[in-house]
Amino acid sequence: MTATITRDEIKARLDGGEPITLVEALPPKYFDEAHLPGAINIPHDQVRELAPSLLPDKRAPIAVYCASTECNNSKIATDLLRSLGYTDAREYVDGKKDWIEAGLPVEASVQRQAG
Repeated sequence: MTATITRDEIKARLDGGEPITLVEALPPKYFDEAHLPGAINIPHDQVRELAPSLLPDKRAPIAVYCASTECNNSKIATDLLRSLGYTDAREYVDGKKDWIEAGLPVEASVQRQAG
């Protein structure tokens, strides 16, 4: 079973200044439109390629999310990270939809990719 984390747990860590890396497992175009504050983008199908450089500390707390409960990208990415040795990778199952519906802030990428 995939280890999970809730919106309240993530918010408490962010508000308390505790370290947590937020990872959006959606394709870049969705990440660019809106993502959780400070999140990085690692699409679920690029975890093996991107995680070693973007997530060098395999013991760091990581919260992986995607669009909503209907989206499986975050589960796939979390399971992959754990299989690669990331000991504190957890899935934020409710995802970006839940975060936005709770009235919490999101960021948009400044640069838009052409196309």
